Amino acid sequence: MARDLSGVTADITAALAGFEGTILGPGDGDYDQARTLFNAMIDRRPAVIARCASVADVQKAVNAARNTGVALAVRGGGHNVAGNALCDGGLVIDLTGLRKVTVDPVRRRAWAEGGATWADFDAATQAHGLATTGGAVSSTGIAGLTLGGGIGWLMRKHGLACDNLASVDLVTAAGTVVRASTGEHPELFWGLRGGGGNFGVATAFEYRLHPVATIYGGLVVHPFPRAMEVLQFYRDFAARAPDEVTVNAVLLTGPDGQPAVGIAGCHCGSLAEGERVMKPLKTFGPPVMDQMGPIPYGAGLQKMIDGPFGYGMRNYWKSNFLNRLDDALFGALIEAYAGVPSPRSAILIEQGGGAVAAVSPDETAVNFRDAPFNLLIVSMWTDAADDAANRDWARALFEASRPFDAAQAYVNYLGAEADDGGERIKAAYGPDKYARLARLKAHYDPGNLFRLNQNIPPAT
Repeated sequence: MARDLSGVTADITAALAGFEGTILGPGDGDYDQARTLFNAMIDRRPAVIARCASVADVQKAVNAARNTGVALAVRGGGHNVAGNALCDGGLVIDLTGLRKVTVDPVRRRAWAEGGATWADFDAATQAHGLATTGGAVSSTGIAGLTLGGGIGWLMRKHGLACDNLASVDLVTAAGTVVRASTGEHPELFWGLRGGGGNFGVATAFEYRLHPVATIYGGLVVHPFPRAMEVLQFYRDFAARAPDEVTVNAVLLTGPDGQPAVGIAGCHCGSLAEGERVMKPLKTFGPPVMDQMGPIPYGAGLQKMIDGPFGYGMRNYWKSNFLNRLDDALFGALIEAYAGVPSPRSAILIEQGGGAVAAVSPDETAVNFRDAPFNLLIVSMWTDAADDAANRDWARALFEASRPFDAAQAYVNYLGAEADDGGERIKAAYGPDKYARLARLKAHYDPGNLFRLNQNIPPAT
């Protein structure tokens, strides 16, 4: 039976006097749609969903949550697997109405509101032949991905999404608006580049852009019995790839329902050079499916996996950075995927290095710059009756991979179960950066109002 939220809803609505956007509560027609997230396992019922129409609305909503003492969640794209964009019985600040993206092609800058997705961003920037590093699924919100660091296809050439930030506008727990950059509130700017949503509601981002239009990339697929030699080839190719190249390996289920192994890649330099550099991916094997070639960056590469990673699936993810790619690790991955309970699940090895590693470790809160690879175990299925089997599969593989991990994690991939008292979050930042972030949290959010995230409690 649904909880009666009428009293809490009335209190929050009263505290939102003057709100210009739309206030949704249980029983309103759009309420259920507004609380639908990427991960179908998340089923929470906020007392109020406040769809903001302006930065002033965001300020009102922050003040309302602080003054009423209710739980507060912030929704950008709603793509985070942990479901932090919703809360039970509290207030959701919904930014989905704030999605404007403005581009200055001469200065190569873009300004994007906090509710924009990468589809919104790429459409605006690609109109000028420009881009910056963004999420590989176009429905992902720019805010969550960027604040957590922001890995993507362009990162080995142009850095993480957060490395391309010039400024961030933030509504703090006090309800005030600050602009953070290297020249204004520089310590906050340091923390916003990797520290997640701990410090406030990011309402606008200013990004540096790069010339990127048609790239050479896509996917090649090989039969599963050749998985070991394909992964060994992937390891060797990645080791000598120039910074213009990002290549990921994936164990997946093909259209014929059979397990397979693939290599997805992107070369963001000239097409002629891309064809030359990526040719070994097309000739090795050869693959049984070859979708590697010139494709538009925004409308092609950035939407390549939108279908398999769309809304409506039940999701459980496990992830850790890897310090090496051993044959023993490959064997564990292959053995696990041979017994995968859902054909929608996948195992990815994501390449790091290049421009990511070239940034000074102290420049941002990101703590994984020296990790050469990341392992992402994506367990996806449709039936709630299969929850235990799919979770257990992901957990068992994660434990089998632990001898090869770099004791680091990408906070954007951590699920709600991943904290065990916050230990994995602490490990993601390391002791020094975690302590610095906790001090920053104490300054901007001493009451931990923004706690529905990969939370860093304020230092005491």
